[in-house]
Amino acid sequence: MKIPSLTILALVGSLPLVSGADITGKVVLKGTPPAEIPIDMSASQDKTCGPAHPEPVTTRHYLVNKDGGLANVFVYLKSGVTQKDFPAPAEAPVLDQVGCLYEPYVMGVMVNQKFKIRNSDPTMHNVHALPRQGKNAEFNFAQPTKGQVNEKSFPSQEVMVQMKCEVHPWMFAYVGVLEHPFFAVTDKDGTFKISGVPNGKYTIEAYHVKTHRGSQGVTQEITVSGDTKVDFTIALK
Repeated sequence: MKIPSLTILALVGSLPLVSGADITGKVVLKGTPPAEIPIDMSASQDKTCGPAHPEPVTTRHYLVNKDGGLANVFVYLKSGVTQKDFPAPAEAPVLDQVGCLYEPYVMGVMVNQKFKIRNSDPTMHNVHALPRQGKNAEFNFAQPTKGQVNEKSFPSQEVMVQMKCEVHPWMFAYVGVLEHPFFAVTDKDGTFKISGVPNGKYTIEAYHVKTHRGSQGVTQEITVSGDTKVDFTIALK
């Protein structure tokens, strides 16, 4: 019996789309990290920062859970991605300034992907990007008004671009910029998930902004042929 072509198209359209694999894992810190440094917000002439935090505020160099899981590690496919024409997502993630801190502390975007920088505080911040390679240009602008939003993007891959506020010298954030979408940032338990990865051989890197600043992260060679688990151990230097 001959099946009408429209029926065939309908059947094909009802089939689930084949997607790539998930890479999941956990990043663990080996060694005892130094104590975080208290941030004395009262040292600033700005009197709105301290009252925003009922609890003491410290640096966020090593956020480790009871099992050693390390937060804020940028995990990404460093090499092996053969496709070169990934479109930049239309969605613009937000780098917020809230309570005189940058949130999130570590984030990722694609090359040419717009991201929003928002001031959620009733005080002036300025946003100073300090790229060190490629075609990424330094920028530095003020955001004096609560609710103010500016959009920016970076035209070149770079891991990582440091962001800082010159008004409040303890304010830092880090942005990983990649030509592809295969990256993630570890959560408070040190876990991560990178979705939609095509089967193939890759070098995957776990980069921690404090441990690996000025050097390479921890890498592994992996073969993806379906969902893949990859764990990392980052040793204190």
